[in-house]
Amino acid sequence: MANIECSAGKAYLKKTMSAEGQVTGIMGLGGEKTKGSFAVSFTKPVILDITERMLGETVTTIDETVIDMVGELTNMSAGGAVAQLSQKGYDLNMGTPVVVSGESHHIDHSSKGPIIVVPFTTDAGDFFVEISFVTKD
Repeated sequence: MANIECSAGKAYLKKTMSAEGQVTGIMGLGGEKTKGSFAVSFTKPVILDITERMLGETVTTIDETVIDMVGELTNMSAGGAVAQLSQKGYDLNMGTPVVVSGESHHIDHSSKGPIIVVPFTTDAGDFFVEISFVTKD
């Protein structure tokens, strides 16, 4: 939709709650047997570029338009992840995305499981997808 090329980097386990980007969308995911969350954290140059490409208007700051865009992108990305996970037997419901912005903000995943991060690189910079799940007892 944004007509942007991105390359996935090597996934890693995250050790802190600090966000990698300046604006992050996070969404809780839950099912009968699992609980988790999904987050997308964008560096400022990337989200400004994506917003400009998708809306056709120049943006220079992380404002309400950009915040709304992050919420929509989080919703679309999590929906794609849930669809793929459902093919593997996971029955998950999606929550409503919450967007947090600012330098050095924290991402509070709803589960206390390990946090897996997949970094992505674009011509405008980087963004990061995080997912964390636990099995309910």
